[in-house]
Amino acid sequence: MKNVLVVYYSQSGQLESIARNIAKPLLDSDEINVVFHEIKLEKPFPFPWNSEAFFDAFPESFLQIPTPLKPISTEILNTKFDLILLNYQVWYLSPSIPVNSFLKSPEAKILFNNTPVITISGSRNMWILAQEKIKKLLKQNNAQLKGNIALVDRAGNLISVVTIFDWMLSGIKRKYLGIFPLPGVSDKDVEESSKFGKAILSCLNDNNLENLQSRLIELDAVKVKPFLITVDRTGNKIFTMWSNLIIKKGESRKTWLKVFKMYLFVAIWVISPIVFVFYLIFYPLMMNKIKKEKSYYKGIVI
Repeated sequence: MKNVLVVYYSQSGQLESIARNIAKPLLDSDEINVVFHEIKLEKPFPFPWNSEAFFDAFPESFLQIPTPLKPISTEILNTKFDLILLNYQVWYLSPSIPVNSFLKSPEAKILFNNTPVITISGSRNMWILAQEKIKKLLKQNNAQLKGNIALVDRAGNLISVVTIFDWMLSGIKRKYLGIFPLPGVSDKDVEESSKFGKAILSCLNDNNLENLQSRLIELDAVKVKPFLITVDRTGNKIFTMWSNLIIKKGESRKTWLKVFKMYLFVAIWVISPIVFVFYLIFYPLMMNKIKKEKSYYKGIVI
């Protein structure tokens, strides 16, 4: 009997659905004992969010500042797991505060030490540099990254900005104004994600997780869009400046968050399209670099 731990934090329920669908083939196996752990905060974030709380989470999210969590059960801590499925969301181009806090906890050092891990993200679209940050945290916990699955909203970049923001502030997964597509990872992609669980189960039963990522890639578990790598990288540089500025502002924090909100609006709707045009112009000159980056980000090298 092998023990598998499924870790997740989910506000809307989408990531929990992803976690349970991927874990389903493991749950159906008589040879696998699956344990779920939902990360819970001492002071939960609101859902649906209000605009002030949504932007107030920015500095701590991006700077990866942990927050207190509720304790993990002693039963989980006393179990040696053969595999951990780490499900996470991306908040402001970084792992969400709950998942970041979990990975920085003393309990994570115990659970992840010398343990195979598969990372699973459900995000709007930009997950690549958040995954790099996850890799660093896993390395600090002496974990062994064996696979990565990145599920994203298939809508275009600007369209998904509108639909995700409406979802976060309304708490309702709906077609905004009756014309926009549904936000988030599609129900079809969530339901079909059990195919990744079948690949995981097969490799786990064969005691061969070394070939798992290549099998996951064959199943379309990771899609890398070159332009979004550029946007993600640029966004990280800009967010570094803004987050470090706002975190030091004390009583004037709210004012500076309002300024950041306005800047973000301009960056998304004005600067981003301009960057995309320049990207298209210089794309032929970057073919070799893009090919190398796509190969790297599809992989699991730490």
